Amino acid sequence: MKLNFNIDYRTNWGESVYIVGHIPELGDGDESRAVKLELDGVGLWSLSIDVADETCDFDYRYIVRRDDGSTRYEWGRPHRFVAGCDVKSYEIYDRWQDQPYDKPYYSSVFVDCINRRDDRDEPQSLYPGSVTLRVDAPMVGSGEVLALCGDDEAIGEWNPENALVMNDSNFPEWSITLPNKEIHLPFRYKFVILDKTTRKLLAWENGDNRVMNIIPEHKSSALVVGGMRFINSRPAWRGAGVAIPVFSVRSEDDFGVGDFFDLKKMVDWAVVTGQKFLQILPINDTTMTHTWTDSYPYNANSTFALHPMYMRLSELGRLNDENRQKYYDDLAVELNALPTVDYERVNNAKNEFMREIFRQEGAKTLELPEFKAFVEANAYWLTPYAAFCVLRDMNGTPEFGKWGEYAVYDEAKVSKFVDEHADDINFVYYVQYHLDRQMRAVHEYAGKHGVAFKGDIPIGISRDSADAWISPRLFNMDCQAGAPPDDFSVLGQNWGFPTYNWEEMNKDGFAWWKARFRKMAEYFDAYRIDHVLGFFRIWQIPMDAVHGLLGIFNPALPYTPDELRHNYDFWLDVDLQTTPFIMDYFLYDFFGEYTDEAKRRFLIDVGYGRYKLRPEFDTQRKIANYFATEEKCEKNDKLCNALLGLVDEVLFIEDPYEKGKYHPRISAQFTYIYRSLTDYERWCFNRLYNDFYYHRHNDFWYGKAMWKLPPLIDSTSMLTCAEDLGMIPDCVPAVMNALQMLSLEIQRMPKDPKAEFGNTWTYPYLSVCTTSTHDMGGIRQWWEENREVTQHFYNNMLHEQGPAPHYAEPWICDKIVTLNLQSPSMLAIFPLQDWLSIDGNLRRNDPREELINIPANPRHYWRYRMHMTVEELLDAQLYNDYVRSKIKSVGR
Repeated sequence: MKLNFNIDYRTNWGESVYIVGHIPELGDGDESRAVKLELDGVGLWSLSIDVADETCDFDYRYIVRRDDGSTRYEWGRPHRFVAGCDVKSYEIYDRWQDQPYDKPYYSSVFVDCINRRDDRDEPQSLYPGSVTLRVDAPMVGSGEVLALCGDDEAIGEWNPENALVMNDSNFPEWSITLPNKEIHLPFRYKFVILDKTTRKLLAWENGDNRVMNIIPEHKSSALVVGGMRFINSRPAWRGAGVAIPVFSVRSEDDFGVGDFFDLKKMVDWAVVTGQKFLQILPINDTTMTHTWTDSYPYNANSTFALHPMYMRLSELGRLNDENRQKYYDDLAVELNALPTVDYERVNNAKNEFMREIFRQEGAKTLELPEFKAFVEANAYWLTPYAAFCVLRDMNGTPEFGKWGEYAVYDEAKVSKFVDEHADDINFVYYVQYHLDRQMRAVHEYAGKHGVAFKGDIPIGISRDSADAWISPRLFNMDCQAGAPPDDFSVLGQNWGFPTYNWEEMNKDGFAWWKARFRKMAEYFDAYRIDHVLGFFRIWQIPMDAVHGLLGIFNPALPYTPDELRHNYDFWLDVDLQTTPFIMDYFLYDFFGEYTDEAKRRFLIDVGYGRYKLRPEFDTQRKIANYFATEEKCEKNDKLCNALLGLVDEVLFIEDPYEKGKYHPRISAQFTYIYRSLTDYERWCFNRLYNDFYYHRHNDFWYGKAMWKLPPLIDSTSMLTCAEDLGMIPDCVPAVMNALQMLSLEIQRMPKDPKAEFGNTWTYPYLSVCTTSTHDMGGIRQWWEENREVTQHFYNNMLHEQGPAPHYAEPWICDKIVTLNLQSPSMLAIFPLQDWLSIDGNLRRNDPREELINIPANPRHYWRYRMHMTVEELLDAQLYNDYVRSKIKSVGR
């Protein structure tokens, strides 16, 4: 059997085209054994190979190699050869697959959900003398079909009523196989979209007529022309959605907290109201101390394991002991009646029940083929995670450095430990198996109803996590990740997470990240990258700091003193400007009535009105640890905060890796050391500061992001969305546009620093617009926070006259929601609280009770729950009909 591969590719000097496929003749998938194609002198590269007649179907790809050693790859799925019946010769004409201009349509959001096709055609078989056309068209809806229409009689003579419906067995690719003898080559044609049931014409594709002018060399050959892409003529798709943490959902079947099966009812509500997206917060296990402090969903003990809190207990069965079962049934009613989540009682009770049901039913589950398959497929993370959980509870701490002989992960030693504690390990397996089953079932349910799940990938991992224990080489454990000052926190944010060792991660092709993304793709169709800026640079804070103000960007290009002097005429005084600047004249501003006491207890007078901190208080960590043991009172709080603030009083920070190079301290213009400069020195400092934070790193950070993000994004078919808030360098939009990542647009946090509010009418199409996030108050709370801001918004954005109402009345919330729905953004996803704010009967009385998180408080208790059940929400027919009509009226 002969295979003739052809691809039209205009190479540059020093470039050659190769093909690699999963058959011996094409290198068995080994790129180093790829076969070079021959160039005809114009641009057509060809290769003819003989293979055994019984060769099965296989995948293959084209690659371009350059003389400088670099390689260019195609985007997306590989090409696929499908053997026909009794065909001795195939003529295959492919197109190089670059990233499409409408890449989001190729994501699982559309292919497996919104345009999902459950009842697909049987694959068409190739045969001698056949002509097959293949085209990608993921934007064809589940109630639609793609058809071929052209000037030949066999394809309708340009009458769409006689167009030939194509085969969707390999959707989003459509194909059609025709007998060569029934068509007249060459012919002109286009693809059209028809209604699946009525065959009514819905759309012609854009562009000039296509021309099929390839004449097969032999009449008995099977000619395959593939790699085409449908040129969509219809308006860009836009959808609406709702965001709510799983723990916040309330249903009649809950155990005091939302669980995975509650998401089915949220899907039902989305369907009723015409919404296509359901967005949730991270669902990974955060169990560290078995206290309420574990409620923070961005501090997971594993980036793979699911949180046991989200288990629907009734799906595990009922206890044979009726008294014990009644105890749990009664407790469920009690906990579910609480206005918020009682994290400790809920998790302790759920864990207790799961252990009892495991003792009763576990042995049967462990023997199931499905259970064994799950454990085998997930063993790479599941086994060490289970050992981590058991060791955490045995030692009473997640800090694995305190685990004695298990402080450093040793695979052989841990394997022995797993065998010795088989019952406890199997319990962890049992819990994760059922969590996986439940989340998969819910995801499948959503997909069948055309609702996409959007998950959340935290930028950080806990330093006390199974990931850090297993692979410490992948992380920089000697520093902390955070964020520079922003609207959420004037002191910056210190998350406490280790930063990533990207150079080490690159050694195995970012395998850890890819495994993390692929695991997430089992449950989600889209994902939000939390703090996407971390892929460009991370805000790195020393371990001895508490505030985020003493952080630096890593990687970065710090200044040398000579560069500061020659380029900016700024003379760096290392002693004065890199150590805390403490002068007598402003101490009262910090300590107030306790100034004299503070001088005696914490400071050393070094003369000329200057002080330095005593050695036992010369870092923020030392200060925080000292006051943690002192009595809690207003005086000690003031002293502690004042001392922490004094440590921040520096103008430059020395780079921890390149000694003798310096970073200007973030927000340094608010320090006393800055105020002590002359007017000219301030002008010089502002120049170097602005260059450093807004210009100097653009190309550098662009390269860093394009090194990391493409292989991670391409490892799954999920739709990529990004949280791109904060200090946004110019390189960020450039990278996001190149990779077609959806940005996040919030009207009250405009991307333009000169604008007070965002203009919803000018949002980019590739974006998610929202009214609020989990890190801020909803529309109603924000409206009451600052009367001046509210008045400006009322007059300038809502275009209303006169004084703004004191409260965000339903009509105001409705108008704000409508503004966002009308935006060009592909997705408009609002918190449930803001959806409900438009109805005076359904919304909560006190908007302050709707707050999910306070970013400035690292010990915030994440416990918000809906004030009504999803069942009650589903019964609100008038409201639901109104939301549905509103969404439909704006074309979403």
